[in-house]
Amino acid sequence: MINNKTVTVVLPAYNAELTLERTYREIPFDIVDHVILVDDYSKDNTVAVAKELGIKHVIKHEKNRGYGGNQKSCYDKALELSSDIVVMLHPDYQYTPKLIASMCYLIANDVYHIVLGSRILGRGALRGGMPGYKYVSNRLLTLTQNILMRQKLSEYHTGYRAFSKEALQAVNYHNNSEDFIFDNQILAQLFLKGFEIAEITCPTKYFSEASSINIKRSIKYGFGVLGVACAYRLQRWRLAKFKIFA
Repeated sequence: MINNKTVTVVLPAYNAELTLERTYREIPFDIVDHVILVDDYSKDNTVAVAKELGIKHVIKHEKNRGYGGNQKSCYDKALELSSDIVVMLHPDYQYTPKLIASMCYLIANDVYHIVLGSRILGRGALRGGMPGYKYVSNRLLTLTQNILMRQKLSEYHTGYRAFSKEALQAVNYHNNSEDFIFDNQILAQLFLKGFEIAEITCPTKYFSEASSINIKRSIKYGFGVLGVACAYRLQRWRLAKFKIFA
C-alpha cells in the first residue's frame, strides 16, 4: 500500500512455469497488497508453481483466450479486489519487477494515472537481446502512431504497465481484442479520454524462456497497430465511430 492506496500486481501467464518464481521473488511486497495470476490454459505447470509460491488469487481459463483476453480477466479481478493501482507484469521475467515501486509512486502521488516501462527510452532493448527486426519495427510503428495520434510516447508496445483504478474504469476494455493488439487499443482509449501517460526507462531481457511472438504474428500485429491509430484519428475527427471507443 502507498498513501493508503491498494497496490495489485497482475500476472497474465501462459507457459510461465520456468520463469514465474524468479519474477515473483522480485516483487516488492512491502508495497504490493495483492498478486493475481491468470493462466491462459497453459500446457505446463504454471498453475501448480503459482500455488506452491502461495499466490492467493489464481484464475485458470478453461480455454486459451489470448493475451488480450487474459488481461481482461486480470483487470476484472483487480477491480473486484478494490485495487487503487494495478501493475501488469509479464511472468516471463523479461521485465524487472524492481521498477514496480517507481511506477506506482507516480500514480499514488497523483502525478499520472498511467505509467509505462519503456524499453526504448534507454539503450537497454538491443543490449538485452531484442531482435533487430523487432527494434526497427517498434521504432517505425511508434513513429507512425505518434504522428497519427499526436502523442510523444517512446513506444506503445511494452508489456509493463501501471494503471490507476480511475483509468481502468474510464474505458471499456472489454470491447478490445482478445489478441496482442489489446495493448494498443487500451492506450488509444485512454488518450481519447484525455489521460496523459508517463514512461520510465526499463531494462529488458530476451532469452529462450521469455515469451515472444513469431514473425508472422508480428506482421499481423503491426497492421493491427496501424489500424488502431487510424481509427483513433478518425474518431477524433468525428468522421467515424468505432466500438472500442464506445
